[in-house]
Amino acid sequence: MSEHSGGTGIDAEAAFGAGRAGTGAATDSREPASEGLGTTAGPVTGAARRRGAEKGGVTRVFGIRHHGPGSARSLRQALEEFEPDAILIEGPADADPLVGFVAADTMHPPVALLAYVPDSPARAAFWPFAVFSPEWQALRYGVDHAVPVRFCDLPASHVLAADEDTRADRTDPLGTLAAAAGYDDAERWWDSVVESVPDSAAFDAITEAMAALREDAPGPTDSAGVEPAAVLSPDPDSGPEHGDSRPARWAPLVVDEHTLRREAYMRQVLRQTLKDGAQRVAVVCGAWHAPALTGPLGPAAPDARLLKGMPKTKAALTWVPWTHSRLATSSGYGAGVTSPGWYHHLFTETERPVARWLTKVAGVLRAHDLPVSSAHIIESVRLADTLAALRDRPLPGLSEVTEAVRSVMCAGDETMLRLVIDELVVGETLGGVPEDTPTVPLAADLRARIKTLRLKQEALARTVDLDLRKDRDVERSHLLHRLRLLGIDWGTPTVGEVRNTGTFRETWALRWEPEFAVRIVEAAVWGTTLRTAAEAKILDTASRDGVSVTELADALETALLADLGGATEGLITRLEAAAALDHDVTHLLGALPGLTRTLRYGDVRGTDTKALAHVADGLLVRICAGLPGAVTGLDTDAAEALRAQIDAAHTAISTRDDEHASTEWLATLQRIADRDDVHGAIAGRAVRLLCDAERIDDADSARRLAAALSVGNTPAAKAAWIDGFLGGRGLLLVHDRELLRRIDEWLRELTEDQFVATLPLLRRTFGSFESGERRAIGQALRDTGPTTPAAATTAVDPARGQLALRAAAAILGATG
Repeated sequence: MSEHSGGTGIDAEAAFGAGRAGTGAATDSREPASEGLGTTAGPVTGAARRRGAEKGGVTRVFGIRHHGPGSARSLRQALEEFEPDAILIEGPADADPLVGFVAADTMHPPVALLAYVPDSPARAAFWPFAVFSPEWQALRYGVDHAVPVRFCDLPASHVLAADEDTRADRTDPLGTLAAAAGYDDAERWWDSVVESVPDSAAFDAITEAMAALREDAPGPTDSAGVEPAAVLSPDPDSGPEHGDSRPARWAPLVVDEHTLRREAYMRQVLRQTLKDGAQRVAVVCGAWHAPALTGPLGPAAPDARLLKGMPKTKAALTWVPWTHSRLATSSGYGAGVTSPGWYHHLFTETERPVARWLTKVAGVLRAHDLPVSSAHIIESVRLADTLAALRDRPLPGLSEVTEAVRSVMCAGDETMLRLVIDELVVGETLGGVPEDTPTVPLAADLRARIKTLRLKQEALARTVDLDLRKDRDVERSHLLHRLRLLGIDWGTPTVGEVRNTGTFRETWALRWEPEFAVRIVEAAVWGTTLRTAAEAKILDTASRDGVSVTELADALETALLADLGGATEGLITRLEAAAALDHDVTHLLGALPGLTRTLRYGDVRGTDTKALAHVADGLLVRICAGLPGAVTGLDTDAAEALRAQIDAAHTAISTRDDEHASTEWLATLQRIADRDDVHGAIAGRAVRLLCDAERIDDADSARRLAAALSVGNTPAAKAAWIDGFLGGRGLLLVHDRELLRRIDEWLRELTEDQFVATLPLLRRTFGSFESGERRAIGQALRDTGPTTPAAATTAVDPARGQLALRAAAAILGATG
């Protein structure tokens, strides 16, 4: 075991200058094959077998970095030179039947293999592929050259049966090699050594370096500890990105039992492929696994014993669209690639990549109305080239071009640079899969509806305005509401640029997320179409114990918005039963606004709402009977909460525009306003609402205000009444000078202690006014002037006034 000096005893930089061009790790791997591993994704043709026989039977292992454009380009070159007759790729072995879809014209990366347990779709796993992924290039090579391709890693049926901790891969061998080369960031090291220098010779050096690391790495049984000389890798839970100001700690680099089982399965698949007649086999796997597949494979029995007894479950697999932003996520279903947009550019732009990248950067900044000229681009290219030369790099990397952009184009502005990182370095490219890809019926129905309604799944957020007077827009609204009900938030209701006070317009913010593929599978248990699934789920939710009247009213509103006629009758029946048993007036108040909105939307969408109107009327009768008794004996917090519910109910009843309902409601508010034992916030608000509805005149309002501000009430009670009466309506004080005068007099009469005690509530009251309203109130007070002549002089202290007069006289040079 070598001494640990920043990693291993090898020279990580020099290692990548070794190797023969165009070769991977080569070996004669013709061993006895094991049974029971299935067949290849396609037959080994006679021509391929003859070609292999002519050149000698060999297996070459290409240790790659997942989602590395340099690896992808080098691998493609190496495959062209090696001309394999079979290709094995690291990936779930039970995904072999899906390889054929790679050839479809409508298959556009980034995409991902999705595996899930049909009986528990939440147990799912993804294997992402981008155009710059070496595995994708290996798939494309096989399709383009009619070479059989198989996945050779543990099947998804085993992966999903294992717990998360077992299948999590926390090793970072590249971090160890980066440390050996003096880098503190594995991404920067790989970008410098491999991605910027595309050369197929690197595969031999990678395998050699990984073999040296594995020799020093403890096995799964070495749990007693790691010697100081043992190989270490960065701890993924330490470092600045995890809120730790210290450098990343180093954790043991261990070949664990899960890794050994995966590699045992890879060898078994390789043996089976050779048994099937392949003569030139290319194995594409992560660099860490390459040494385990290089050299003689040995007998199959030890591998079979290692794989025996592994947990297994039923798994279904399919292709789903993916995004670059998900590739950049290191947790959840991400791949941990920090700059997928940059990698995509490196792979697709082989001529002058730096200049073309900086031209794209200029385009992004110009799209945001930021001034960027051609001179900025030229100087940025020069600076990036200079930085690369100073750092002894053959080409500028992402760090060099980012520094050039920050300095030249953004003038040090990190906000501008953030735009570039989000839109280019990461990017929001969304892939696509063929329509005939295997999927659940619910996903097929969604795909058909999206196509019919001419919607587009996009990774970038965009706003859509729907005019509900148009049939297609109504159907789009139904679709988005049904998806939200099923937990698929493709669209989020928002406020659009086009203002409309009616109910004929909806505005949605649309953004498609790859995780929706799993949620669609989860929602498939409710039905085979969006309508039936949404109806089944909403009825199931409504039938559960403990569902409140408010929740049922919201569910009924959602059912109407989603056009779920089959669920409406059941929800109305459930709501009537729940309302009859609920004696809490606050619950009934909470349900009323939703019912009223439902009645209103029903009129717009042509829905029969007679039964719903009957429920709303019954609810209002019970509210009017119980509310006057529910407003007494409340503390400040409870009074504020009830005041908000009264406001919402008042708005809902006014919106409904039903004369009988409005009369009953205003009569209830009148009874509340006439009581003396009601909290000031509620009493004041009742007077205000009655005044707005012209049930009481200004003189009556002034009389009630005078009574509330009388000597018998505490300053806090007076402030609460004023807050309830004025809250949110500052113009009332501007236009009613008598009301303004009364409040001004009351404030003048407060002692200093009383003023300090009531100040927080008054500040909240006046702080709720618009700035223009506050300015108008101040102007009205200035125009009104002091109430009495003495009021302007009572605040002057005579002794201090004399001192001020003497000082002024001295300044002016007056004498006497």
